[in-house]
Amino acid sequence: MNFKKITSTAILSLGLTLGIASFSQAKTPTSSNNNQFTRIEQPLSLKLLITLGGFGLIGVELWWFLFKQTKSQEVSVNDGIQEIEIIVDGGYKPDRIIVNNSQPVRLKFLRKDSSSCLGKVLLPDFHKVLDLPLNQTTTVEFIPTQIGEYPFHCSMNMFRGILEVKKMNK
Repeated sequence: MNFKKITSTAILSLGLTLGIASFSQAKTPTSSNNNQFTRIEQPLSLKLLITLGGFGLIGVELWWFLFKQTKSQEVSVNDGIQEIEIIVDGGYKPDRIIVNNSQPVRLKFLRKDSSSCLGKVLLPDFHKVLDLPLNQTTTVEFIPTQIGEYPFHCSMNMFRGILEVKKMNK
């Protein structure tokens, strides 16, 4: 995604949220007339605390989706097959795998997380869907022919990884 678009969307969302919050007023009915309401004043320190908490959550969200560092790893070659074990525990470790094109690849997924979301892994560009039983290794093999980056993800697309295919060095 375009960084400027995401940033401007986040700032616009924050502005709308703060604008709506400043116009909404907490009201309570008075005892004399049920149609009359009085405004409840909140201390300034509480307003600042809530605002700073909101900014903190927005910062964490931006970091998580835009700036979080990926862990990349090149595969090892055994008997002409590029091979790597991927630990599935709160995500994929490593979440960026570097392989050579036109050479067989074997990905071994070891699922340690009992979350139902991580029960499957999809490699859409290679037309592969794997069921990942808990505490078992599931293997998939294929030959990437095109150079590029190919995503893989869980069944809900919450946890993602990248298979980076580079030109084979001869």
